[in-house]
Amino acid sequence: MSSLTDIIFLLLIFFMLTANFVQVDNLELPESDSKTVAPTNIALSVTKDGKMKFNGKPIKISRLKSAIQAEMRKTENKQNATLAIAAEKGVTTGQVNDIMKVAATLNIKAILATSPKQK
Repeated sequence: MSSLTDIIFLLLIFFMLTANFVQVDNLELPESDSKTVAPTNIALSVTKDGKMKFNGKPIKISRLKSAIQAEMRKTENKQNATLAIAAEKGVTTGQVNDIMKVAATLNIKAILATSPKQK
């Protein structure tokens, strides 16, 4: 039984070391009842004042398409590539829509990050 525990522990360490962790700034996100959890490999955060960060680095909307394309070249699972959009409360829907249009032109999924609704 202890050998099975050892194998599970080694697998856990392997997956922890090889996982891609998406880092998003600490933003006040819109609330939602959704319980969906989707794996993401590309992260974009947008603040109320319109500033964007792509995988933790500042970026302008004009450079977003080329940055996503560069990130797509690095990823192994191109069919399931997902862009996580963490838009702070107060970001206009027009700005989120522009980002989603860029994702749609590149044929990648885009999801909006939300926080759980307070009861």
